[in-house]
Amino acid sequence: MTATLMSSIPAHTLAPDIHPSAAIHPLAVVDSTASVGANTTVGAFSLIGPRCIVGTDCEIGGHVVLDKDVTIGNGTKIYPTAVLGCDPQDMAYQGEISRVVIGQGCWIREGVTVHRASGEGNETRVGDRCMLMANSHVAHNTVLGNDVILANGALLAGYITVGDGAFISAATIVHQFVAIGRLSMLAGASGTRQDIPPFAMTDGRPVSIQGINKVALRRKGFTQEQRHNLQRAYDLLWFSHLQMQDALSQVEAEYGHDPNVQELLAFVRASKRGIRRHEASDTGE
Repeated sequence: MTATLMSSIPAHTLAPDIHPSAAIHPLAVVDSTASVGANTTVGAFSLIGPRCIVGTDCEIGGHVVLDKDVTIGNGTKIYPTAVLGCDPQDMAYQGEISRVVIGQGCWIREGVTVHRASGEGNETRVGDRCMLMANSHVAHNTVLGNDVILANGALLAGYITVGDGAFISAATIVHQFVAIGRLSMLAGASGTRQDIPPFAMTDGRPVSIQGINKVALRRKGFTQEQRHNLQRAYDLLWFSHLQMQDALSQVEAEYGHDPNVQELLAFVRASKRGIRRHEASDTGE
C-alpha cells in the first residue's frame, strides 16, 4: 500500500526550488518548476503550482492556491482561500500560456480570485502595495496600478485598467474594458459600464460623477491651487451646460498649465467607453 501511494505522487512535487530560509508547511505542495524566496512562509494545504515564482519575505496562508504561472512580489501577504492563476473565464481562451503578476507589498485577503490573462504571453497584473479585500475578483487581462484598493466583493471584469491610488468600494461592479483613472473613488454597491476619470468621486448605479476626490488629493499632497484647478475643470466638464468639446477647450485654455489637468484632459479625450455626466447625459461615445 505504501509503495502504491508513493508512486502516485507526481515527480514535480519532489524537488521544488525553495530557499533554505523559507518555511514550507509539510502539508503544502510546491511544484518542482516553482520557486519560493528567502524568509517566505507557506501554510498548510496550500498549492504553489507550475512555474510560480514567490518572492522574498512573503506570507502565504493556509489553503491558498497559486494554480500556475503566478509571480508574487516581495513582501506580499496572501490570506487563506485566495485563488490566483486559474484559467480565465473567457470563451476565447484556448489554453495558451499567460500569467498573473502581483507586485510587492500587497495584501490579498480571504477568498480573492485573480485569473490569468487570455492570449499567449499576456498578463493580468496587480501593482505594488495594493489591497484586495475579501472576495474581490480581478478578471483576465486586467491591470491595476500601484496602491489600488478593492474593497470586499468588488468585481472587476476583463481588460480593465485601474490607475494608481484608485479606490473601488465594496460590492461595486465594473464592466469589461473600462478605464478607471488615478486617485478616483467609486462608491459602494455601485456599478459602471463607462470610464471613470482621474481624481473623480462617483456614486450611483450606473455611477455618475459627484465631484473631485478631495480627501485623496489632500492625502497625496496636492496643493490648494492644484485642487482648485481640478475642481474648476470638473465644474466645466461635468456640471456646466457646455458641450463637451467646448468645455474641453475652455479647460485647456484656463487650466492647461497644470499637469494634473492635462492628465484629466488626456483621459477624457482618449476615453473609448464614454464618461457619464452628473446630469445623466453621456459623453465621449
